Formats: sequence, C-alpha cells, structure tokens
Amino acid sequence: MTDVFITGGTGYVGRPLIAALLARGHRVRALVRTTSIERLPAGAIPVVGNALIAESFADAVRSGDTFVQLVGTPHPGPAKAAEFERVDLVSARESIRVAEARRVAHFVYLSVAQPAPVMQAYVSVRQRGEAALAASGLRATTVRPWYVLGPGHRWPWALAPLYWLAERVPATRESALRLGLVRLPDMVRALVHAVEHPPDTTVVLDVPRIRQLGRA
Repeated sequence: MTDVFITGGTGYVGRPLIAALLARGHRVRALVRTTSIERLPAGAIPVVGNALIAESFADAVRSGDTFVQLVGTPHPGPAKAAEFERVDLVSARESIRVAEARRVAHFVYLSVAQPAPVMQAYVSVRQRGEAALAASGLRATTVRPWYVLGPGHRWPWALAPLYWLAERVPATRESALRLGLVRLPDMVRALVHAVEHPPDTTVVLDVPRIRQLGRA
C-alpha cells in the first residue's frame, strides 16, 4: 500500500488512474479546486488548493509519499503555447518544490515523447519540467507518451496504417515508435507500475515501454 498525492487527478488520465490505484489498495490524496471535488473517484481524499501555488497544498504532502504530477493543458495544440508556460510549467515547478521540501519518496512526472518535429512549445515546457526534476535530486519516474487514445481522443486512429508502415521501415522505425500512439488503459497501467515500482534513482518510460507495461 502506497500513499499517493496526485495533481491533475480530475483530468483525462487522472480519474482512471485514481480509480485503478484505489482498486489496488493504495491511499490517494488528490489536489482539486472546490468546483472539481465531485469529479474525483469515490475513495480519494480531496485536497482543495491551486496547482500553481505551492503554499496552497504543501501541508497536504507528506514525507514518504509518491507524488504524481499530471497537471496539463487539455487538448494541447500550437495555439496554447502561453498556457503551457503559465499552467504546465509553473505547476510542475511548484510541485517539484513541494516534493523536495517534504522529502517525498518518489516523484512521477507525466511528460511527453521527445524529440519531436511538431508541438515544439509543448515539448520545450515538458523538457524544462524534466530538467527541474533532475535538478531536485528526487527519485523520479518520467513517463513520455505522445498521444493517448481514449474517449474524446480517438481521431489519430486514422493514422494507424501510416504508423504500421513507418515502424517497419528502418529509416523511420525509431521515430515512429518514439512518437507512437498508446491507449488510455495502457497509460494507466504504466502509471500504476510507476507508482508501485519506484526506481533506485531515475527512470524514463517511453512509448514502447508504456505499451509493454499495458500488455503485462
């Protein structure tokens, strides 16, 4: 049983992850705004605060926790570069600052596959989040999906035949695998694995590893 503190727990990945963690017997506290409490799965303990202000949730984080950072701009796109800076990067830095001060046991950071030929502003913000995490010295798992397929996020299925071909051509295989599609259930299983298997120092779960863990 692990004590887990989650930011972004009412989102697309956060809700099924919390449900999965609770089903496996873990204790979950989730940072939420007052208006989002009803979106938390039953059994999670709400912590009302603001992911952009460390002081609003620092007292709810405990030594020995596993901290899962999921905050991110919904449906990211090139037009949302300013929001990535204002929300994604600031929340990551604030969470890392709290986790370091509270001496959490393990920090799980939802990043993005990299390098990538598109979404440069988004990738840059996640790279800087990873850099802040590395500088903290925290024991960490960084999870790097590209696109997570699930309810409301299915349009890339149309690209599946192109991915299939690209993965079989030597010149494009590596990038096709790195920037591949993963299903939401696989993403959740990979994050559960990350929570339950803290590394000795740091580890990165890329798309092929996320897929592998999803099939395990």
